[in-house]
Amino acid sequence: MARVELIMPKMGESVSEATIISWSKNVGDMIEMDETIVEIATDKVDSEVPSTHEGKLVEMLFEADDVVQVGEPFAILETEGGEDTPATTETPTPVASPVKTETPVATATETTTNIITNTGDRFYSPLVRSMASEEGIEITELETIPGTGKDGRVTKSDMISYLKTRESAAAATPAKTETKKDDPAPKVTTAHTPVNITNTGGTEIVEMDRMRKLISAHMTMSKSTSAHITSFVEADMTNIVNWRNSIKADFKKREGQNITFTPIIIEAMAKAVKDFPMINVSVDGTNIHIHKNINIGMAAALPDGNLIVPVIKETQNKNLIGITKSVNDLAVRARGGELNPDDIQGGTITMTNVGTFGNLMGTPIINQPQVAIMACGVIKKKPVVLETSEGDVIAIRHMMFLSLSYDHRVVDGALGGQFVSKVKEHLENFDTTQTV
Repeated sequence: MARVELIMPKMGESVSEATIISWSKNVGDMIEMDETIVEIATDKVDSEVPSTHEGKLVEMLFEADDVVQVGEPFAILETEGGEDTPATTETPTPVASPVKTETPVATATETTTNIITNTGDRFYSPLVRSMASEEGIEITELETIPGTGKDGRVTKSDMISYLKTRESAAAATPAKTETKKDDPAPKVTTAHTPVNITNTGGTEIVEMDRMRKLISAHMTMSKSTSAHITSFVEADMTNIVNWRNSIKADFKKREGQNITFTPIIIEAMAKAVKDFPMINVSVDGTNIHIHKNINIGMAAALPDGNLIVPVIKETQNKNLIGITKSVNDLAVRARGGELNPDDIQGGTITMTNVGTFGNLMGTPIINQPQVAIMACGVIKKKPVVLETSEGDVIAIRHMMFLSLSYDHRVVDGALGGQFVSKVKEHLENFDTTQTV
């Protein structure tokens, strides 16, 4: 008999770790090749990890809610014949290794840290307990942190988000003033103090699902990170509407899929980014990362009401047909829950279509670490004044509002306004003689 380690596979560009959601097998179970052994989560995408060998599961090196690094063993199988893999002579202890987080962690000192233990019905992974101990978080405070893991468990990402908010709240607290000895101690509240909501009768309480909790944390973090500002323009989409109406039937017959306004708008965004590349950046402290590839995220509503943002990679290298096929493929797989972790990674700017729901315009929240997101309103017929060689006339045109929310830390009003106006210009100058 031989012992073989199962290694956490690479799950996509820039994905370096995964959180175990649940095990599909128990110790002692027989596992076939390519049979699912564990379910994992990376950001917003859940995935299943198949076994690379056939044999009996003899050890689980991690528990549910633990974080596993890519390339790290997470389970050990006992297989027929062969020799042990080199790394299995000494079985690793089933505890998550310390992971560097974005939040500074105090180095070891002579003072002892508070050891967090699992009490009550809520489970805390070794990594979460370690982070709490190092940051001086008592169990009573830990219990107030909303968890986005399975059954509401607190994950590493929850801890990072909470510590950022905790530090921001501490920095914003006014300097301590002297108080009289007779004065009662000031009441201290934490960032996630429960709110007392009046019971109005007939109220149903529903806990957020895992994805909604992630969206909530991500949106709140974005608003506290970026200085949001929004600029608006109105684009005349009449020529595009007429062109699409003339070719959509043939396109559907030839390609087997629809051509919508979304890829046309995304193409115009990619062209505008070439004109204003400083809109295609990310911020890391005081450093600005200028991205050469234009990876446009496409916000997509899911059947359960949640939102996910798959990314069209290297849009600058795709023509309209290529963008259309990418948009349709990602939209279909998003609705079917079949996106891969890499499908939502690496976005550099985002587009969201609020017009799908009949909205005129919107002021979207920036998808961190990007610095801009554009919203497209509904395309609506309205009377518009047109300048002609024979004078001004009033005509019925198909009009659409575009709004760009951008990070005022690095994108000034001039750049933000020029960019969204350039998108409008590309749309209004769309080549209606082209064939697809």
